[in-house]
Amino acid sequence: MNGEKSYTNMCYRPVGVIHSPFKEPKDVPIQASAARGVKGTVDVLSEFEEGLKDIEGFSHVILIYHFHRAKFRSLLVRPYMDENYHGVFATRAPARPNPIGISIVRLVERRGNVLIVEDVDVLDGTPLLDIKPYVPEFDYREGVRAGWLEENVHKLPEAKDDGRFASG
Repeated sequence: MNGEKSYTNMCYRPVGVIHSPFKEPKDVPIQASAARGVKGTVDVLSEFEEGLKDIEGFSHVILIYHFHRAKFRSLLVRPYMDENYHGVFATRAPARPNPIGISIVRLVERRGNVLIVEDVDVLDGTPLLDIKPYVPEFDYREGVRAGWLEENVHKLPEAKDDGRFASG
C-alpha cells in the first residue's frame, strides 16, 4: 500500500452523554465561543465516575464526542461561514470520515457523576467519548493563523447549524 499501514477499524464506547437545550441540529451554535452562557450537563456513566476525581479544580474542560447525527458525504464541504468549498480537514464541519467533535466548555460544578457546564454548542443526547482538562499553558499557542476563516470569523456570533450535515 505504498508505505501506508493497514489499520483495523477502531471501536470506541461512550463514557457518558452530553445534554443541552438543542434537540435538533438546526440552530445549534457552531462553536462553543458562540454559545456563551448556554447551560448543559455531562452525564458520565457511573462506571467512570471515579475518573472525575479532582476535575473540580479546572475552570474549563474539553469534551470529545461523537457527532451521532452527522452524515458524511464528501471530502469537500461548504462550511457554515463561507460559500466556498473547502477540504473537510480544513473545516470544523461535523460530517467527516470520523465524526469526532471537540468543545471547550466552562465547568460550573460537579454533582457526583454529573458535570454542570456552560457554553455548550452540542446537540442534546450526544455520546461523550472523553473529557480532558483545559490547561492554558498546554493548549494556548501564539502566532496562530486561521486560514480561510480569518476573513469569515466575524460571522460566528450569528452562525447557526442549518442542518446541512445531519442525517435523518
